[in-house]
Formats: sequence, structure tokens, C-alpha cells
Amino acid sequence: MDAIFLDLGIIQIYWYSVFIFIALLVGGTLALKEAKKFQIPEDFMINMFFYLVPIAIIGARLYFVLFHLDYYSNNISDIFKIWEGGLAIHGGVIAGLLWILFYTKKNGISTIKILDIAVVSLLLGQAIGRWGNFLNGEAYGPATTLSFLESLHLPQFIIDGMNINGVYHQPTFLYESIWCLVGFIISLIIRRNQYCKNGTLVSFYLIWYGTGRFFIEGLRTDSLMLGSFKIAQIVSVVMILIGIIIVIKHRKETKLDNLYREGNLINENL
Repeated sequence: MDAIFLDLGIIQIYWYSVFIFIALLVGGTLALKEAKKFQIPEDFMINMFFYLVPIAIIGARLYFVLFHLDYYSNNISDIFKIWEGGLAIHGGVIAGLLWILFYTKKNGISTIKILDIAVVSLLLGQAIGRWGNFLNGEAYGPATTLSFLESLHLPQFIIDGMNINGVYHQPTFLYESIWCLVGFIISLIIRRNQYCKNGTLVSFYLIWYGTGRFFIEGLRTDSLMLGSFKIAQIVSVVMILIGIIIVIKHRKETKLDNLYREGNLINENL
């Protein structure tokens, strides 16, 4: 599998970068369209994304580097080679969340409303972005057989891409991509419900993605580790618990309280 999309001699553009760009473009466009329904100023959203994108990428990279300090401490220049892979989605989400918290509070816009809008786009972006991992030859699972991959009725190019150094592996990138795509579709359905509450989409994202990532991470062979534990599984459990807490909080409210479609955008509590 060729990881390079375009070779211009001096500059090489990797498929990994292309898919990240597509994910950001599609996700950002979707978020802008939804924000417009709430009459959120377009300038507000564009300015937010202008800083959100590099902040999330830096957060994703730093998160990855921190768990590979033995290597990067001796190869400082490699820290900047993000086109070769090594962006941890959890680091990007954490950095992006902190920026959104700061930006919305600074501008007096409802943080939870913006997060509800953002997580729907995030699911779609993650579904797209995982294909960058595939073309980069990463985020794969344990060794398996050709017959197993054929039993999944996968396209031949995916089967061929899962042959890494002569050994077939499970396509965990595909499992997560499909999981996020299904989550995206479900979140669109939830969003259309007239009784959807502020924070419902955030809680759905936390529980849905956290659950899927926990089990998929269990199969991956390139996990970031904290001792003998896979850090992504620990974070996934935390995500699920936070999501459940939000759901419990909503159950204490009446059916018509705090609705997503009617919530105040200005100076609303998180």
C-alpha cells in the first residue's frame, strides 16, 4: 500500500494528510450548516475552527509523543513528522474540548450547544479519518488468515492492505470507521427528535464512541500503553461514565426542559 498520494519531488503529500483534510472539511461544513439553524454567527464558527484545527492536531500529536518519549527524546525532529502518522484522537478531542470551553465562555455562547453540534461532525470526521490510518499501514489488529478476511466480504484492496510484511491482520481501522459512521447516522436521528435535550448528543458520543473504542482497542496491536493497560481503554471507560452521568442528569428533568432546539445560546451554563 503506497502511503504517498502525490510526490512532487521536494514535497510529498501523504494519503494520511489528505484524509485528515477531507475529514476536517466535511465535518466543519456540517457543523457550520447546523449552527446556522440556531443563528450562530458564521464568523464565530469560522474563527473557532480556525484555531480548533491546529490546536486539536497539536494535542493529538503531543498525546502520542508523550507515550513514546523514549523514542522522540532521541529523535526530536521526528516529532514534527505528523504526515507519517502518530495522531491520537483522544489527545485531539481533549485539546479541542479545552479550546471550545475557552472560546465559548469568552464569547458568551452556550458551550454545551456548540459541543452538541461538534460531536456529530466529529463522528463523521473520525469515520473518514480512519481510512488515512489504513493507507498509512497502521491501526490494525492481530494476525489473522486470508480466509477470515474473505469471510468478511471485504473489497480486495482492503484485504491486500491488511497484508503487512507478509502477514494478514484484522482491519480494526475499518471496524472503528464503520462504528463511527453508524454512530453518526444515529446521532442525526437523535438530533431530529423534538425532545432531544442539550447535552444528549454529547452523552451519546461519549457512550457510543467510548464503548466501540474500548472493544476495538482490545484488538489493536499498536496501542499506547500505561504500564500493562491500554490508555485508550482507560479513557474510553472515563468517557462512558461521563456520558452516563449526563444521561442520569437528564432523567431528573421534565420532558420539556433544556431542549436542544429551544435552548438559549447566550450565557447558558455548560
